[in-house]
Order: sequence, then structure tokens, then C-alpha cells
Amino acid sequence: MIRTAPIVGAAAATVCAVALASCSAPTSSTGTANEDGLVLADGYELGGYNPVAGYGAAGEAKMYDGLLRLDGAEGLPGFEPSLATELPTANADATVWTVPIRDGVTFSDGSGFDAADVVATYEAILAPASASQVRSSFDMITDVIALDDRTVEFRLAYPYSALPTKLLIGIVPSEAVATEGPAAESSLNTAPIGTGPYTLVDLSPDRAVFEANEDYFGGAPEVKKLTLLYVPDDNTRAQRMAAGEIDGTNLPPLLAKTLDGRDGMSSTANTSADWRGVSLPSNNPVTGDRAVRMALNLAVNRQSMVEDVLGGYGRQASTPIPEIYGDAYDPAAVFRHDPADAERLLTDAGWAAGADGIRSKDGIRAEFTVMYNSSDTVRRDLAQAFASDALAIGVEVNLEALSWDRIDPRISFDSTLLGGGSEPYDPDTQAYNALDSVFVTPGTGGIYDNASDYSNPAVDAALETGRRSLDTAERDAAYRDMQRAYVDDPGYVYLVFLDHTYVSKDSEWTTSGPILEPHSHGVTWGPWWSLQTWTRQS
Repeated sequence: MIRTAPIVGAAAATVCAVALASCSAPTSSTGTANEDGLVLADGYELGGYNPVAGYGAAGEAKMYDGLLRLDGAEGLPGFEPSLATELPTANADATVWTVPIRDGVTFSDGSGFDAADVVATYEAILAPASASQVRSSFDMITDVIALDDRTVEFRLAYPYSALPTKLLIGIVPSEAVATEGPAAESSLNTAPIGTGPYTLVDLSPDRAVFEANEDYFGGAPEVKKLTLLYVPDDNTRAQRMAAGEIDGTNLPPLLAKTLDGRDGMSSTANTSADWRGVSLPSNNPVTGDRAVRMALNLAVNRQSMVEDVLGGYGRQASTPIPEIYGDAYDPAAVFRHDPADAERLLTDAGWAAGADGIRSKDGIRAEFTVMYNSSDTVRRDLAQAFASDALAIGVEVNLEALSWDRIDPRISFDSTLLGGGSEPYDPDTQAYNALDSVFVTPGTGGIYDNASDYSNPAVDAALETGRRSLDTAERDAAYRDMQRAYVDDPGYVYLVFLDHTYVSKDSEWTTSGPILEPHSHGVTWGPWWSLQTWTRQS
């Protein structure tokens, strides 16, 4: 049985029928996690290890430290100091944040860490010349000032209560970003220089080797070596796991289930805020029609997708806000599964069924394309389920499996099976880039920010209140308002929140237990997210 991280809410009851406490308990048998370390297989390409380009924005990097790190609490985790010596303090309107930083810390190249490195890292992220994919996520920051060698001040363009989420990203030496240029071309991508618990000692296209940083300020990790293998095919990773060649891997949920019950092997399913959904570009004559958008949201059978595609390891999604956000979540802001009402809406809006069962209006056939990444079997299966549900109400969906470089040029007109939740540790970072109409303006944000070009003044207003308010109750109310406004006029078809599924050999290591995971879900997460804290069972 797959062991599952704690999940909030009754909707997850079937998933939570496993022994949750076992997630943090040491295991009794031994695998290959010995003096040679761990060997893990990942489905994601190796390299790209530059924080300026966005690597490790949620704090998962093993080679870097941010000013803050996640505290590992159940549910929605909080923050604790990492390169900072204490949590940041804000002025009265949260436009200036002050962060004291550690003394005596060194980078992996032997250079010392100080405030100038913090300033240089954030300036590089914000520099247009870096062409950073995460630049828009930090655009509330106008200046980062070194008040002295051990104190940094963040000055913001507007009050921003979620600034701690922006302090998880790794800090690099100022010398490494002294020359401006595209972050994707920086040597940090293949030769990272950080203060983190591990250092990269070897890298090839299919293998990366990390060794423990014996001088790490948080104490040298007991797991001395980590080897990552790039194995893109899901079935191949499962086969290598079953053959005992690796210590762990990430697998789609149905495939992970096939390894349940094997001797010396455990499967886990960790709660995430990682959503999957279909964009509905507003300039497409079919997906831009309000009645079509609403009808599709009523037509899809989300619970069937959770059960049949995810094997029960996930939850329904109607908006990008999951239940784990507590009072910021509105349980009433959901779409019921009602194909009959979906058909009525389309008929009333003038979309009439033709002889082949496909609807049309004003000479426009109710037909559009959904693209999905060809290497992702979960997206494929969700796209197929979505197309089937759409066809049942007279809307024809054509599916195209493509690489991302072929998807990107078409994303503003054709629909895409997207994922989100890259920085899920505050409702703002979960929802703003997905829904705010500021990203409709050409050149604003990244290509996947508000991919539907969705515009709803009520949603915008609530999102602005949520990010600027310092009052928790006011913020929660704003996000509930946002969800209600969104379900009255949807711009996507959000489908599911995933549980990320992993398989690992049992070992003598005591781990820290699971954490809420972001969109990123390779083997830097799962049971190994806090690898540097593992201790041997005595």
C-alpha cells in the first residue's frame, strides 16, 4: 500500500486510509544507502543548476541555501532562517524588509558569504539581460541594499506580505554574476557554486554526482554521496527499481502501485499543491466563449480523473487554491459534475448540435486543440479524459503530444494541459501568476503566466488585496472572494491536484517525513527533500 503524506479534508479520505505515521519512521531493512550513498533515478534532465534562471525557487536545491528554508511542518509549512539569522522584519506597510545574515559561511569555491552576494543574486534575477524565467515572480522588489556586511534590506514597489516565499531561492557568489548575460548560458548551470549541504563533483547528460559539504554551516550531512541518474522513461525507471539497481525514483501513481508490496521497498505519495488543468485562450473563437468555458468546467468528471488516472492519489481542482490553505480556501467555490447543465448552457448560448453531434455557432465548429507534453504520461491520460468528457457535450477536442519547444509558440491560441503551483507556500504565489490579467499585456511575465490571457476585474481586485494586505483575516477573505468570482466566470478547466508518488528502498536511515510539495517533483523532493538532515538509526 502506498504510504501517503497527511492531507487536509474529507475529499482525501480514501487516500489517507494508509498509515501516515510511517512516513517519518525509520525503516528496518537495509538497501544500498551505505557509505556509497544513494543512487536515485530522475525523470527530469540534469543540469540547469542556476538559481538566477529559477533553479530551486521553492528551496529544494541541495547545492545552495536561501536566506530562509521551509520548516517542514505538516500542512502548509512555515519558514525558518537559513543564511539569515532570524526571520525578516518588515516596516509598517511591508514595503521595506530587513534581513540579518550569517557570519562565517563559505561557498563551495572557498569564498566567503556576505551581504554583497545576496544583493548580487537578486539583482541578477531582476536584470533584463539575465532573461530569467522567474523574473516576473520577483518584480515587487525594486532594490536590494547591503546596509552592512551582515544586513540586507529589500525595498518593494508595493506592500507584499508574502515576501518570505521569495527568500527561499539559493544565493550565489557575487563574482559568479558579475558579468551580465543570459542566465541560461551561465557556468552555474553545470558548475554550481553555493553554500549548501552538497557540492556537485561530476556531471554528464545522464549522471550527476554530489558529495557532502564537510564544512557545511548546518553540520556535515551523514549521507555522504548522492548520485542522480537521468532516466526519462517511466517504465525503465520502474524496471531498474524492481531490479534493485537504484535506491529510489519518482513514478506516475499507477506505475508506482505496481511496485507495492515488494520486499525491501516502500512507496510514498506526498501531498502537493501541484495542479493540472487545461488553458482556454481567450482569443480562440471556441475557448474564448464564456458559455463554452463554463460548460467544459461542468462537463469534466474530476473525481473519475482522480480515481482512474491518479489511482486515488490526488484531489479535485476547480481553482488553483487547494484546501490546504485553510481559511483562504472556499469549499463552495467548486464546479459540480453536471453534463446535462453543460449541454443546456451551450444550447442557450446558440451552440447547436450538428448531424455528427458536434456543436457549432455562427459557422464556427465547437472544436479546438489541446496540446500536452509528449513525455508526460499523466498529462496524456488527463488530456484523453478531458477530451472524452468534452465530446459527450458536443465539443470536439483534438489532442497533440508535443515537446515544449513546439508547444510554446502556439500557447496563446491553442489550449495546453498545464501544471502549476511552483511556489505554493502562500496563496499569492499559488494563484497570482496563473490568473491576474497583468500578464495579458505582451512582454509581461513568462510564457506560462496566465496562459489563457484571462481577464476578470473581480479576480484581479481580490488578488491585489491578498498580496498587499498585512491582515491575515483580510487576506483570507480576499482569496475566498477571488475563488467565488473565478467560478462564476472561469478561464481554465482546472482538473486535479496531484499527490507526487515515489518508490524507495527501505534503509536504516531516519528521515524527517514529508512536506507539501510544489510543481517541481523530481527526486530532490519526495523522501529525499531533507536528505541533509537524515541520520542513521542507532
